[in-house]
Amino acid sequence: MLFLSRYPFKTLKSIPKISDNKWTWLLLQAGFIRQEMAGAYKYLPFWLKVIQKISDIVRDEMNKTWASELLLSSLWSKENWTKTWRWDTVDVLFKVPANSSSSKKEYALNCTHEESITPLVWEFIQSYKDLPISVYQIQTKFRNELRAKSWLLRGREFLMKDLYSFHSTDEDFKKYYEIQKKAYTNIFLKSWIKKEDLFMAIADWWDFTEKFSHEFQVKIWIWEDNIYVCKFCWQAHNEEVIDTNNFICKNCWAEKEVHFNASEVWNIFPLETKFSDAFDLKFNDENWKLKKVIMWCYWIWISRLMWVIAEYSLDEKWLVWPESISPFSHYLICHWEQNRETAIKIAEDIEKNILWSEVLIDDRDLWFWQKAWDADLLWIPNRIIISDKTLKNWWYELKKRTSEKTEIIKI
Repeated sequence: MLFLSRYPFKTLKSIPKISDNKWTWLLLQAGFIRQEMAGAYKYLPFWLKVIQKISDIVRDEMNKTWASELLLSSLWSKENWTKTWRWDTVDVLFKVPANSSSSKKEYALNCTHEESITPLVWEFIQSYKDLPISVYQIQTKFRNELRAKSWLLRGREFLMKDLYSFHSTDEDFKKYYEIQKKAYTNIFLKSWIKKEDLFMAIADWWDFTEKFSHEFQVKIWIWEDNIYVCKFCWQAHNEEVIDTNNFICKNCWAEKEVHFNASEVWNIFPLETKFSDAFDLKFNDENWKLKKVIMWCYWIWISRLMWVIAEYSLDEKWLVWPESISPFSHYLICHWEQNRETAIKIAEDIEKNILWSEVLIDDRDLWFWQKAWDADLLWIPNRIIISDKTLKNWWYELKKRTSEKTEIIKI
């Protein structure tokens, strides 16, 4: 449990309209975030709790796919980026120049980690028996983003889960791909994104391969992408891979489509042997013949997913946190100091008997309406009120944020 009287950050009385996005105003007003600059934010404690819960959902599903978690350095040498010919071709790469006579080396703040993970795995792969391998991390990434905006969708600094898988054959990859696809679907469903609003779209290949990539897109009214869906096979396409004047489905070649706005939250790239070639990553097959390791990578922009969930769940007035990622499960309004010990007892009882529950106790010396306003602004799923009246006549009042009804809870 946490007492608001001991919490150092406060909500704002008015909405700071520093962006064109309503929910960013609300996050600022509620004290979840503060902007450092366009594309970079400070995560305050309540927002950090949300991002940790999303990360836990992602981590749980990745572990079920037998992937091993690690943590790689954000800073990496120029040498490895030149081996893959990406030092001068990745236009969003943050470069750290040599800054003294004693250090002539240049570095990069990694936006992806292929140049880091490939030479690491090289140490441990000798034969086909060592494959497949899959590893992932949840880490801050950096992009020198020219289109950085004053909200969290497109940032220069962001949190991402990146998983890299290593395979001996395409058949082996295809089996693992289906496992990952199921895991990613589970992640989004656990985040309260409806299945009918989630599409796996064919997208551009970026700079990894000449093949198409795939991405999960969430249908949403504040968007970055235009998605076209075939009316016959329901395969989704990012606008970047089609001729919008003459739609032809990449899957079934039909020519009829519907389109809508969406935001990307996941991407998969077929790395093939691009990085294996650069770092001479090979294995001995059953006949002791050297073959190249096939690589794939799977991304989830966790900080972007937070934005999408908040925007997706927003009602006409407030943020609406899904219970699975809300910073607290219950907001307990304690009216008058003499009822503080009772509030603690109720909170302890809830946290003991309700799985994954955590209570935020508003014990500040404020008017009731001020506490009720903050309860609405923070949008915790369950609101509890105790006062002299409730304690005398029953126990406390419970109101779920998705319901208009108030429950009377008795001892």
